[in-house]
Amino acid sequence: MTTALITHADCAQHLTPFGHPERAARFETLARLLESPDFDDLARFEAPVSDLDSVAMLHPRSYVDHVLSQAPKRGFVSLDPDTHMSPGSAKAALRAVGANLMAVDLVMEGRVKNAFCAVRPPGHHAEYARAMGFCLFGSVALAATHALRNHGLSRVAIVDFDVHHGNGTSNLLWEERRAMFASTHQMPLYPGTGYPSELGAYGQIINVPLDPGDGSKKFRRAFEMNILPRMDAHRPELILVSAGFDAHRRDPLANINLESEDFAWITGAICDIADTHADGRVVSTLEGGYDLRALEESVAAHLQVFMERG
Repeated sequence: MTTALITHADCAQHLTPFGHPERAARFETLARLLESPDFDDLARFEAPVSDLDSVAMLHPRSYVDHVLSQAPKRGFVSLDPDTHMSPGSAKAALRAVGANLMAVDLVMEGRVKNAFCAVRPPGHHAEYARAMGFCLFGSVALAATHALRNHGLSRVAIVDFDVHHGNGTSNLLWEERRAMFASTHQMPLYPGTGYPSELGAYGQIINVPLDPGDGSKKFRRAFEMNILPRMDAHRPELILVSAGFDAHRRDPLANINLESEDFAWITGAICDIADTHADGRVVSTLEGGYDLRALEESVAAHLQVFMERG
């Protein structure tokens, strides 16, 4: 058993306007990091292009077709003030979905213990029929649905520690009682959702907002007091992670002020619950993280825990 890395060079071809925080340099930084000898033991897979029916598990097919049709032949098209497409964006977005579905298949088939999808664009802000917050399709929500529909699972859990609330994942899985969704996020901050009162149709959604400047101690307490016990009670057969690293103290978009060690800590805590209930099965995918040095350090810490458990 080992840790899978699922990625594809096409994810660097999703280009954004100059100065945009969600830029190709994020992917290129991680690609260089993952060539380090420290990661030689990763089982490496190329992310496939998802078929459109898989994306349409949660998004209307009309929306999927519309988004893909917006990719320009040159330059950029803006779907909203924050969310843009370039000529390579459609294929990158389909590979991001495809990576997550492949990761679920790999861990459920027992070929690897856990998996990390180094892909972009991110996905946790994409709602039912709305691209927003740099996101086109809800990759993690789709992966959870794929696991429930195609691998016979009864319970999955999604943990989102991105500094921004995963409104898209919440929206897409609001009616799915088998999928627990737990999020820590800074508030107030984009997208303005994620209040504790947002419980989902079956009380399966847990939002724990953090105040600006809360730091490591309050971040860890939020998990220890509010999320990890609920996850343990849910007994997930698979855990998925929206791994955003923009709560790091260096990140320009927020100020929760975490360190890379905090991401290692929460990764270990997630793996502990996976070891208890899910034979260690965890699938993680890249969401935010916009300072390149912080992103590199945090992903390295996240992956090193996975590899120790793999």
